[in-house]
Parts: sequence; structure tokens; C-alpha cells
Amino acid sequence: MSASAMGASYGGPLAALRDAALSIDEALAHVRHPGAGAVCFFVGTVRDRNEGRPVVKLEYEAYAPMAIAEMRRIAEELAEEVPALRLAVVHRTGALGVGEIAVVCAASAPHRGEAYSACRALIDRVKQRVPIWKREHGPEGAYWVGWHDARCLPGADEHGADD
Repeated sequence: MSASAMGASYGGPLAALRDAALSIDEALAHVRHPGAGAVCFFVGTVRDRNEGRPVVKLEYEAYAPMAIAEMRRIAEELAEEVPALRLAVVHRTGALGVGEIAVVCAASAPHRGEAYSACRALIDRVKQRVPIWKREHGPEGAYWVGWHDARCLPGADEHGADD
């Protein structure tokens, strides 16, 4: 494989949203290079159950400009921590069925420990910081994951504000 086919022209991390099927090969092509002794992936897929409830599909929505900028910021932070680290993160939006790929994270580094750590940190930080919202669909209907209506919290007044 030529150096250019192995990502020699790396222009920074890949951070993207897609409304179609994700490609692990795209992430691999972006992070692979001759100095990388390891490439690690995290591939998140839609599972058929969450918190004991059946799931038939997920919908992801994102504020795209902010989500892409934050994914890039996270990847750049990690790249400052590890020399020769290359990263890619691509997240789906729209409706996904059980088994479909929702997110692909890839990290390449000179050594496996660095690649493992970077890939894990990448997905953890993306889940914590990126404005992507998940709506699960099951037999009980659809519901937003991780969202709580402030009007229903103890101590909230009738206008949704805390006392």
C-alpha cells in the first residue's frame, strides 16, 4: 500500500456527522499511516434493549455546526496529549434500526496502549460533550434518552423554575 493510501496526507482529525450508513474503512483510511503501530476502533451499534426495555429503533438529532466543532476540538485535545496520534470520529443522525452502526471512533498511534487509551477517551468525551440527542423507540412509544423535563423535578414551580 502506498504512503498516500495509508493516510500520509493527514490534515487533522476527521470529525463528521452522516445521515447514511457509516464506514469503518473511511475511519481507517483517515488514521492509518506508516508510523502507526496500532489502530483501535470503537464501533457503537444500536442494541435491542436499554435499561430492561425493548428498543426497535433509535433516532439521533444534532446541532451539526456545534457537534462537528466539538468533536474536532476533542480530537485536537487528545492529539496534543499523544505524539503521532491520529483520530477519526463519525456519528450517525436520523433513524437507525437495531444492529446499525451509530458511531465510529478510530485512533492510531505508535503503540497499542496509546491507541487504546485515545480511542476510549475519544468516545467518552464525545458522549459527555457533543450535542447529539438520542430518541429510543419501543413498544411503550418514543422517548428522549437522558433528558428530564425540568417541570417534573421536585421543587420546580408551575413555570418550571426552581425556588
